Amino acid sequence: MKKTVSTVVAATFGGLIALTASHFINNDDVAVNQVRYPEKAAIHLTNYSGTRAENMVDFTNAAEKSVNSVVHIKTVSQQVNNLAYDPFAELLFGPQRRQQNFEQHGSGSGVIISQDGYIVTNNHVIAGADKIEVTLNDKRTYEAEVIGSDPSTDVALIRIKEKDLPFLNYGNSDDVRVGEWALAVGNPFNLNSTVTAGIISAKGRNNILSGNKRPIESFIQTDAAVNPGNSGGALVNTNGDLIGINTAIASNNGAYQGYSFAVPVNIVKKVVSDLVEYGTVQRAYIGVGIQDIDAKFAAEKNIKTLNGVYVTGITEGGSAYEAGIKEGDVITTVHDVPVSSVSELQGQISRYRPGDKITVTVSRNNKNIELPVVLKSFDNTTKLVSKTELEKKSVDALGAEFQEMDSDELAKMRLENGVKINKLNTGKLAQVGIQPGFIVTSIDKKKIVSAQDIKSALSDKSGVVVIEGYYPNGMRAAYSFSM
Repeated sequence: MKKTVSTVVAATFGGLIALTASHFINNDDVAVNQVRYPEKAAIHLTNYSGTRAENMVDFTNAAEKSVNSVVHIKTVSQQVNNLAYDPFAELLFGPQRRQQNFEQHGSGSGVIISQDGYIVTNNHVIAGADKIEVTLNDKRTYEAEVIGSDPSTDVALIRIKEKDLPFLNYGNSDDVRVGEWALAVGNPFNLNSTVTAGIISAKGRNNILSGNKRPIESFIQTDAAVNPGNSGGALVNTNGDLIGINTAIASNNGAYQGYSFAVPVNIVKKVVSDLVEYGTVQRAYIGVGIQDIDAKFAAEKNIKTLNGVYVTGITEGGSAYEAGIKEGDVITTVHDVPVSSVSELQGQISRYRPGDKITVTVSRNNKNIELPVVLKSFDNTTKLVSKTELEKKSVDALGAEFQEMDSDELAKMRLENGVKINKLNTGKLAQVGIQPGFIVTSIDKKKIVSAQDIKSALSDKSGVVVIEGYYPNGMRAAYSFSM
């Protein structure tokens, strides 16, 4: 069966049978040794007991800190199905409904990161939600507001109105080592406050998220059991420090099979800081085409190292272009942090904003060169933008003027909601064939009631957008385009 990747939300079921069986087997072995070799058995028992006491890993403190700082998130979103217009049905049976509205429910986890109610979760947990309910470990319940979200990293920030809350301290995901213990904390299958343990299996994993135009992926992989409901929950070290936000699993059946992935906390910190300060992420780009290096490729290009990322191209006018980075260079470090893969380089650059100055080390003709780089935005500027500016930019790209409809207009069309396109200029809507007068009732199945809903639906949007609605003659239509 082909392996698929599922975004997740939380946890696991453990078994004592194997442990019990192991216990009895060990006791039987000891009993045999005591009969045949009494002195040797006594030494064996002493060493076994001493080694176990000295090397036992204690998860209790980390678990106690984590469960009180991890919340259960429930969401409700108003969705709409636009029904096809059938003039013959109207002729025979009278006016027909043209929309079918329904509620969609979801759940996941979140991590309290400040005493005044800021909570980190996954974008896919709260995306499109009209109502977000947060339940603490002590069963108190609050309605949350969305501060901002970032589909590229699948990180979102919400807030509840409360003070003196328990919260998790940030760790340092750069210091995380493969093989060390980690705990996953969340609410799998709506089972509150579930803690599972495993090890860090790998770092810098990519090609995990799907449906994202420009994903930033440098995931921490762990074998701690993570299941649907764990999304947005905490990955912590044995000190109880937050090292990642659990996001996805690789699975053949949608449930845990040993491969789960978390957004590194160093990326999370940057995203959260941007969302609090600007309402949107200030994403920096270095302006290079890159690929990983293996032994065969290194031999072909006469590269003496397998550590680093090969530069396949340079964006004219971009950060790398102005810094003097050239095609054929191998980027080995970013601000003294080694990078050995494309995902690691993306992860490091994602921590900075346009306008930030960093030092990049490249290997050129097998000699190391340090170059100062001023990072830029995707548009090759160092300007920082607010959420309002970003929303305006998204709506401007549509090339349309919108008019909100009153209840009488909607009633005549037998619609419950919608926003009319009054005028079309050059832009994405005209390019896909939408005509003036079209009434937008949903974007990506999300109900559209006002012009602000259109702005919100397109804010930070990347990838394919689907707009549905009706023309004044009752004809239903749907259009798709890329943002």
